[in-house]
Amino acid sequence: MGIRTPGARDVTAVAPGMLLVAQPAMGDPNFSETVVLILDVDEDGALGVVLNRPSPLLVAAVFEEWRDLVGEPEVLFRGGPVGTDGALALALLRDPAEAPEGFRTVLGRLGVLDLETPVEVVEPALARVRIFAGYAGWGPGQLADEVAEGAWYVVPAEPGDVFAEDCDDLVREVLRRQPGELAWHSTRPADPDLN
Repeated sequence: MGIRTPGARDVTAVAPGMLLVAQPAMGDPNFSETVVLILDVDEDGALGVVLNRPSPLLVAAVFEEWRDLVGEPEVLFRGGPVGTDGALALALLRDPAEAPEGFRTVLGRLGVLDLETPVEVVEPALARVRIFAGYAGWGPGQLADEVAEGAWYVVPAEPGDVFAEDCDDLVREVLRRQPGELAWHSTRPADPDLN
């Protein structure tokens, strides 16, 4: 599914490994000031995880066996408003040629990791892990409509975005590295009326 903003360049196609950065026009409080990594897109819709919403809950309290593999901050992240009683993990491989059982590539060395896979099987292959409760989901055409309405900027992801330690500034960091006028949006206030 090639979702694009009107008149946009090819880099704005919504695809696995792309980021959605909430624009000021975002009306849904679940996504205000968020950065979402897209994990899957097809004719049935899209699925992703919010990268910049850490919870106060330590991973060790819920997934004790994964505690030594998660990076700072060692908390569970709120991946989105859907399926909050479940969890998924994103992991960074040490070597992209050595993907372990239970790993599905999303972008380069970054991928989704099945938390049912025994830790001892995957640990040698993984550099970092982050665990998310819930996810963000869109039905057929829903995300395309939101992008067309100006709710999201669609930009390329970097694997480090998933593992940012300072999540409060992730929106600005992602926008700052974009080409052209899009980088200017990194300096906008959270409340556009203050501009």
